Amino acid sequence: MYSIYKQTHPPTGIEHCVYCNFFNTSERNLVLAAVNKLYVYRLNPDPEDEKNEKDEPRKPDYKMKQKMECLATFTLFGNIMSMKYVKLPGALRDSLLLSFSEAKLSVVEYDPGTHDLQTTSLHFFEEPSMKGGFFTNYCIPEVRVDPDGRCAAMLVYGTHMVILPFRRDVMVEEGDNLAGTSKSPILSSYIIDLRNFDEKIINVKDFQFLHGYYEPTVFILFEPLQTWAGRTAVRADTCSIVAISLNLQEKVHPVIWSLGSLPFDCCQVLAVPRPIGGVIIIAVNSLLYLNQSVPPYGVSLNSISAQSTLFPLRVQEGVRIALDCCQAAFMSYDKIVLSLKGGELYVLTLVVDGMRSVRSFNFDKSAASVLTSCMCICEDGFLFLGSRLGNSLLLKYTEKASECLENGDLDKKKEDEPAAKKKKVEGSTEIASDVSQIENLYDLEVYGSAENPTSTTITSYTFEVCDNIWNIGPCGNIVMGEPAFLSEEFSSCEDPDIEMVMTSGYGKNGALSVLQRSIRPQVVTTFELPGCLDMWTVKSLVPKEKSEDKENSMEDDSDDNIEGGHSFLILSRSDSSMILETGQEMNELDHSGFSTQTTTIFAGNIGGDRYIVQVSDTSLRLLEGVRQIQHIPLDTGSPVVQCSLADPYIVLLTQEGQILMFTLRTESVGLGVRLVVGKPSISQHSKVEVISAYKDVSGLFTCMNQMEDVQVTPDTKATKTVTERSFSIDAKTADEEDELLYGETESNVFNSSFNMGQTAEMESPTKEKKQTEAKPTYWLLLCRENGVLEIYSIPDYKKVYYVKNFPMGQKLLVDSVQVTDKLSSGERQEKVNAECPALKELLMVGLGYKDSRPHLLARVEDDLYIYEAFSYPQSSIDNHLKLRFKKIQHDLILREKRSKSKKKDPEEFQKEEKKVGKMRYFKDVAGYSGVFVCGAYPHWIFVTSRGSLRIHPMGIDGPVWCFSEFHNINCPHGFLYFNKMGELRISVLPTHLTYDAPWPVRKVPLRCTPHFVAYHFENKIYAVVTSTPEICNKLPKTTTEDREWDTIEKDERFIYPTIPRFTLQLYSPTSWEVVPNTKIECEEWEHVVSMKTIRLRSEETLSGFKSYIVMGTNLSLGEEVTSRGRVIIADIIEVVPEPGMPLTKHKIKTLYEKEQKGPVTALADINGLLITAIGQKLYIWQLKDNDLMGVAFIDTHIYIHTLVTIKHIILAGDILKSVSVYQYQEEHKVLSIVSRDPRPLEVYTADFLIDNTQLCCLVSDRMKNLVVYSYQPEARESHGGQRLIRKADFNAGSNVSSMFRVRCKLYDPSSDKRMTGAPEKRHITYFATLDGSLGFVLPLSEKVYRRLFMLQNALVTHIPHVAGLNPRSYRHVIGTFPELRNPQKNILDGELLWKYTNLSIMEKIEIAKRLGTSNDQIMDDLMEIDRLTAHF
Repeated sequence: MYSIYKQTHPPTGIEHCVYCNFFNTSERNLVLAAVNKLYVYRLNPDPEDEKNEKDEPRKPDYKMKQKMECLATFTLFGNIMSMKYVKLPGALRDSLLLSFSEAKLSVVEYDPGTHDLQTTSLHFFEEPSMKGGFFTNYCIPEVRVDPDGRCAAMLVYGTHMVILPFRRDVMVEEGDNLAGTSKSPILSSYIIDLRNFDEKIINVKDFQFLHGYYEPTVFILFEPLQTWAGRTAVRADTCSIVAISLNLQEKVHPVIWSLGSLPFDCCQVLAVPRPIGGVIIIAVNSLLYLNQSVPPYGVSLNSISAQSTLFPLRVQEGVRIALDCCQAAFMSYDKIVLSLKGGELYVLTLVVDGMRSVRSFNFDKSAASVLTSCMCICEDGFLFLGSRLGNSLLLKYTEKASECLENGDLDKKKEDEPAAKKKKVEGSTEIASDVSQIENLYDLEVYGSAENPTSTTITSYTFEVCDNIWNIGPCGNIVMGEPAFLSEEFSSCEDPDIEMVMTSGYGKNGALSVLQRSIRPQVVTTFELPGCLDMWTVKSLVPKEKSEDKENSMEDDSDDNIEGGHSFLILSRSDSSMILETGQEMNELDHSGFSTQTTTIFAGNIGGDRYIVQVSDTSLRLLEGVRQIQHIPLDTGSPVVQCSLADPYIVLLTQEGQILMFTLRTESVGLGVRLVVGKPSISQHSKVEVISAYKDVSGLFTCMNQMEDVQVTPDTKATKTVTERSFSIDAKTADEEDELLYGETESNVFNSSFNMGQTAEMESPTKEKKQTEAKPTYWLLLCRENGVLEIYSIPDYKKVYYVKNFPMGQKLLVDSVQVTDKLSSGERQEKVNAECPALKELLMVGLGYKDSRPHLLARVEDDLYIYEAFSYPQSSIDNHLKLRFKKIQHDLILREKRSKSKKKDPEEFQKEEKKVGKMRYFKDVAGYSGVFVCGAYPHWIFVTSRGSLRIHPMGIDGPVWCFSEFHNINCPHGFLYFNKMGELRISVLPTHLTYDAPWPVRKVPLRCTPHFVAYHFENKIYAVVTSTPEICNKLPKTTTEDREWDTIEKDERFIYPTIPRFTLQLYSPTSWEVVPNTKIECEEWEHVVSMKTIRLRSEETLSGFKSYIVMGTNLSLGEEVTSRGRVIIADIIEVVPEPGMPLTKHKIKTLYEKEQKGPVTALADINGLLITAIGQKLYIWQLKDNDLMGVAFIDTHIYIHTLVTIKHIILAGDILKSVSVYQYQEEHKVLSIVSRDPRPLEVYTADFLIDNTQLCCLVSDRMKNLVVYSYQPEARESHGGQRLIRKADFNAGSNVSSMFRVRCKLYDPSSDKRMTGAPEKRHITYFATLDGSLGFVLPLSEKVYRRLFMLQNALVTHIPHVAGLNPRSYRHVIGTFPELRNPQKNILDGELLWKYTNLSIMEKIEIAKRLGTSNDQIMDDLMEIDRLTAHF
């Protein structure tokens, strides 16, 4: 069986973070890694916080709250195991060091010319000699960088250290330069075998580079003889440390410091920066400070360390914590922030005496936060916590008042106290007012300080959350359910409308995530309006009197309308227009200044929403409300076909390609404003096809080089915006408020000088650089018939950008100089563009944080191109824009199914009539701004201030022909659209979902760990099993049969263990609240191992089956007590709800709960009977009179944890012994084994793959593989059917933890025809992973598989891969021992295949030719996969 794997939701758990100069030396960025994705974020001041600042003055040292904005995302073909950064000599930015399993290291950096990652060097160490005879490698290749940037080290296979020296000299000798060879900043690496030292260094736990040594010095924590908690009575202090000095030139490495007999539970090393130096060793129950020249200092953090170590420790008063799984980062040289495994945040201060050695630790509990997997300090005063178990957070920390600890004279210090309190800001440029603030702390080391330097400030901090990154992982269990709210208009869909519900998080970060891939609008009302081609909504803001305050006008809502609402709806038909006034209700206006006798080309607001422009094919009108101010007939000889507006400019395009422009001017006489015509002189050598006017507030669109442009104007208010100059309207009205707010942006990254010599220490990383308010600039983009894209400045129409062959969709749009020789270039262009497709529409729009991210969208034939503009100051063409455009990969395939008989569809008929804009910008729909793409497959494109491009489909209502936002009293912040039936739907976006996520998501916090979720189909309700930890001080007695406990008393510094207490609870999908009084509590020590909704035979219902909720449990009482479990069967019954509590209509009733002979580890149903895995047996039961009657049983392997059934076939997954297939024969009541996989496999989960009459099983295992097994008794290697045959294997890169199946989607939104043929009886197997990613495996026909397999092979070599990784080796199955068989492959990698959609048309055609097929054929194959799996 052939199939394809595709990830549909990216991983969301953050595993690594660094804060570095990623783009250039003038700004620092937060770089995050999640599995195989890299995200680059910038911190921006929070607009809310800025508004508040205007209202109330702040303290001078107040730090703005920051929000995170995602600037770039990169996908790699390899999981990032470790990530560090280094500034290489002579580099203009930091490079990232990325390590990949088993032993690869890539050095990558940002390439400003392509806005992408470029690989600067690759290092590969997977030599058989280094593996030491082992087949699998469990050691993570950790990378560490010398703090002075002299070298990096990577530990591979746990036994070898790779040293990567960096060149120190920036200057290159002249001789080399003449030869044209530039020296690489990275010298050749070499390997140290750690086992060759006198001390045998094995079992390395952690290593770091030390600060303040003349040569790079590696500090290694290792455990030569291992022990564990149960053996500490015999062997306790087993850890040792060693420091190795690296002489990079001679490649010699003497040991300069070693120490043994450290506590066995040491786990982590922190190198303390200068001036203190040394290291902190984090152990589970203690904390040690070591320095080469001073005796060690250690404290015990709880009383367990008293028994487990003989190392001399002092008792740390007032602290009872354990540091396993903790994360740490230095806030300053003597303060460390610690995040414990329970999410508590502690600030640890190192108290130093006169000799600069640590004499005590001070712990201060500051906050409780997310369970952290990585952390780093951003800027000064911000902390990022990355998490795999909850949402990652950006925290702001501020100091509380503090007291001074010192040996010296207190009174003398009192007046200097504030100075001592100021933390050392890295690289702050203040003049030091006393010695404790001297910038260069190295001077202090040399000269000492005249004053008594022994004071350490103990500061406590407060933490507050600024921003978060959604995380839906780790997914334990995923089920399908039906959305509770679905407008009744959509209830007639053939395909089931389903959403996904999954358990995410752990502990207090536990939650249910409700995911929907597509947007389901909430319809307010529907009108039948046939024949409408296009529509616009416009506002009409008549300015209020100046005396009247804004507040008053808000209160007297005597108008029908809502603040800032739309006043008119203009509908265009093929020969007339219809004007509706939209207040409390919609009324058609017959007599008004609007034109109704002609079709409308465009309508919109101008002059800050005060005036309205209506453009028809022959005339243009300016109105204020319904009153016409100006009517301009357009006699250009050909009708107007397109209009684009950038307030206060209007640009028109006629059918023959002429361009007209109008500008809104204020006048002292007459009606106050009028439109002034301007005829731009644009050469007509090739017809202009499409135009788009753009108003830029990002400051990226500039023709000046930033170097001359450094001076910052002090007064931001002085630079008045253009619109403000053209109108003297009160600034409070209209959207000009926005105009004023736009300015406070730091939109231009490159505004600061490009002085490359600056080092990170020189500039201060404070964000106080208030930059110039970016003045709005105006630009016109146009594309000609010959495929040339040009950008002109408005209003003087200078050509500032020129791109050839734009519709070919190159990866990068680069400015080029136009050839002046008219004749020859004309002919040549004709030839080049023989294959150039037709461009249908162009839209340039500013999205994201304060609209500072210009995006260029283009519809070319069936494809949608999205480009993002990025600054490129190195551009050499004078007076041209200093920017380039980078194509964004969006994976959308918008082409329609080609039907055999080409009927005229509405789209065709519209094309002949006029151009209808399919891409509609919206500014505020439910608080989001973005672009709506109409057509057969409508999509929403959102970009919020978080900066990520989010694209969500809206296929539930079929094709959408036009769209407009609509803000009205009955439909606040809503929208309008026409579907293919000619119905106008007035709708709003459901607000309970977050749309700024890869899929629209709703997280329901549970504050406890969720384990299982099941959907009860008949009652439309969810059952959820959760657990909360309880402190336990009892031990079960092993001497008696009855359950008795010994209570154990320990001292108050002892940390008691916790055991989980399990409960089952019903949740209603209408509000995601707990249904009152529907809780089933388990006993103490009882664990729920499995829970499902199961259909059993019942005489109560007509069908003869009824759904029950069944739980399997186990009493975990330690290894000396036989495990026993219970089967609990519960029925959900409907009752009359209590008044005012609609959720109480459901009750839960336990029908059966009896103890079994062993633990109940898995459950399933087969023909209305219950199957349970109890101990090493499978039992089949029948439920009769609320009791279980045994029907059949069979012996199995070790521990079955997955049971899936189909008809009479049972698939069982064992924890070690792979999968087995059983069958139950009803007439004989016989349960027998059919076949099994004889090789060991640690199964995570399993399900069936179904393609028509073929049945295979898909299994995921611990090594992140997906394996397909098939039952083929006629094949020789199956030994007559006793063995399952491995048919396909693939590595998913994440642990797949839960699966389910859905029938393929049968209806295509663009055609009314149902799918016929093979896909009708094909199932998609969806899965969820522990990293928060989702995906599917879909069976394919052999023909499609062969074609796409060739494409996959072509793409492996055609596309340059980030960090030099090979997609083929990434997807290669990983085994735990050498197997005597070849990998089967047979599963395609959708991630790689979809890169094809992002290639330019030339590349697509070339690759398709090489494969002997056509681009259309490949795109149709990919499209079909997309359509079949477009559920949720």
